Amino acid sequence: MSAKNPVIAVTGSSGAGTTTVKNAFEHLFRREHIKAAIVEGDAFHRYDRQAMKKAVDEAQKKGQTLSHFGPEANLFDKLEELFRSYGENGTGQVRKYLHNAEEAAPYGQEPGTFTPWEPVEPGSDLLFYEGLHGGVVTDKVDVARYVDLLIGVVPIVNLEWIQKIHRDTAQRGYSAEAVTDTILRRMPDYVKTITPQFSRTDINFQRVPVVDTSNPFIARDIPTPDESFIVIRFRFPERHDFPYYLTMLKDSWMSRPNTLVVPGGKMGFAMEIILHPIIHEMMENKRM
Repeated sequence: MSAKNPVIAVTGSSGAGTTTVKNAFEHLFRREHIKAAIVEGDAFHRYDRQAMKKAVDEAQKKGQTLSHFGPEANLFDKLEELFRSYGENGTGQVRKYLHNAEEAAPYGQEPGTFTPWEPVEPGSDLLFYEGLHGGVVTDKVDVARYVDLLIGVVPIVNLEWIQKIHRDTAQRGYSAEAVTDTILRRMPDYVKTITPQFSRTDINFQRVPVVDTSNPFIARDIPTPDESFIVIRFRFPERHDFPYYLTMLKDSWMSRPNTLVVPGGKMGFAMEIILHPIIHEMMENKRM
């Protein structure tokens, strides 16, 4: 944990909606004039796209499972080292994963490859991570212990699958059958590696639809924000001003002493209301 070089991590599985949280943080960074070193979790996968396909095929031949959720397909040690190094002295090694041709073009590389490792750009105020493993702990690494603010994004699992199926078919060109196979292959790692992180988060944002999502594999549409609620769980409720939240967020209520429920359409606003004082305090502590 570091006051001078704080690390913020947003963690959630593929299709969870971590991008919404990332956008809320970017608004806060602009408002507070914060220079953030942005790190994407995909950069810490062990294999590039082609190598991953080969590794998955080889694992399946042996009756094993391999997925981007699990430790075998990731460089958890490098992620832990980045968080530790940044917290201690504001440095560390990072790279980018190039998802598509547009991202790859400036580097003269093929999509699905990594850029070379390079130092974190100097002069940043904090490190901001968004990906699958911001709070991961295994028998070999403890990434979570180096995070100053850990945020979880956890839609109920059926909604998560619907969002992933729609995203991967519409934006990445996969068939629904291929996405379903990926979901099933990842399930053991989802249970062992992804879900335990949400017991370590400081704040969880969980989207719960109020429409039928009982069969996510045939859903034609993603439930809209107005067709859902956001359940927000606070690890340290004594640090939060719930009367203020309830006043600012119309139609919100407390379902437990540590749990706030807000209408789905107010998710972005709720994030800014809750996170702004935390980020402001971080920057005040950094300047002391």
